[in-house]
Amino acid sequence: MSNTPNYEVPTEMRDFAEKSVDQARKAFDSFMGAARRTADTVQGSAEVARNNAQNASSRGFEYAEQNVNAAFDFAKRLVRAKDVQEAMQIQADFVRSQFAAMQSQAKEFSGIAQSAMQEGAERAKSAMQQGADEARRAMEQGRDAANQTAENVQNAAERSTNH
Repeated sequence: MSNTPNYEVPTEMRDFAEKSVDQARKAFDSFMGAARRTADTVQGSAEVARNNAQNASSRGFEYAEQNVNAAFDFAKRLVRAKDVQEAMQIQADFVRSQFAAMQSQAKEFSGIAQSAMQEGAERAKSAMQQGADEARRAMEQGRDAANQTAENVQNAAERSTNH
């Protein structure tokens, strides 16, 4: 029967190990918090994109309704024309006003689309930068905790062999 020596882990070494585990846990929690915040920001960006798409869709229906109403008004005026010359004038006025309305609508719609794209790109860039910064900080904390743990273990091992 062999007797294995009873080696007791010094209290100081256990304390260092426990602190190291706590530091690693804090670094991990920090990393997970950063990941969650990034996911929330991305979700917020998707919601903004959805709202922008709803706004554009709503404006599209408004434009269509305006244009159809203008066409009905034109038809009503046209059937009341007293002669061909008046009918030609009503048609010319209608074409001119619809051309101006469509230019205005296209310009506004283009602005809505451009704003939505720019806002989405800025939010995505900000979210990615924030996520990368937070992940880098969390990794640095984890690295520092690991280095501190290694140093603490080495110091504790040296102290235990000196005693």
